[in-house]
Amino acid sequence: MIHATPLIVVACAVAASGCPARAAPQVAPPGDATQPTRDAERQAMVRDQLQARGIRDPRVLDAMGTVPRHRFVAEPLRRHAYEDTALPIGRGQTISQPYVVAFMAESLRLRGGERVLEVGSGSGYAAAVLSRLASEVYGIELEQELYDRSAVTIRELGYGNVHLRQGDGFAGWPEHAPFDAIVLSCAVERIPAPLWDQLAEGGRIVYPQGGAGELQELVIATKTSSGAYEERLAPVRFVPMRRPG
Repeated sequence: MIHATPLIVVACAVAASGCPARAAPQVAPPGDATQPTRDAERQAMVRDQLQARGIRDPRVLDAMGTVPRHRFVAEPLRRHAYEDTALPIGRGQTISQPYVVAFMAESLRLRGGERVLEVGSGSGYAAAVLSRLASEVYGIELEQELYDRSAVTIRELGYGNVHLRQGDGFAGWPEHAPFDAIVLSCAVERIPAPLWDQLAEGGRIVYPQGGAGELQELVIATKTSSGAYEERLAPVRFVPMRRPG
């Protein structure tokens, strides 16, 4: 059974440029000893916002309880980092509410050896969570400012298996395809053909389906030898995927 709220509201930006060589996943990011860990707040978030609303995958719960969400938002907003809400990150975009990140990650059913692409990586938070669930994560962000900031955060926290680039998310990241899973953090009417082509057979893509300013549906599509098998998960509202310019 899918457990979801009646409406999940989030916002993001999208985007695709070279990447460092593949690196082994970091089992426990070193972080910054000068920063407060806020472990108790994270565990309360996991218990009250995720487990209480049906998130069951222990690996997803562990990732959400480990990644320091407060490091992915601006200092003035960090006191709100573990609340059940999206938060602004600049350029009209947000970091999605924790439940949305967990729900989308759980829907991919990752086991640890996958190569994952996120389109619209924004603050880098979802990519960091996914890095605890997969072997390699590639994130594309349209907004230069958000890319610059997220790249610094990812580097400071030591997520060596996260690779970010700035550019056009519609084009994907063909140099590192095929991907076992793809996350679209922005709404589209249909999956862009280049992204579908870069998804491995048997792979899954989770995305908000619909246009701007309307209620959308979160969909997960599995690529099969005969086409696509789609499941509709929950009503959502995301900002639309955009092209450069």
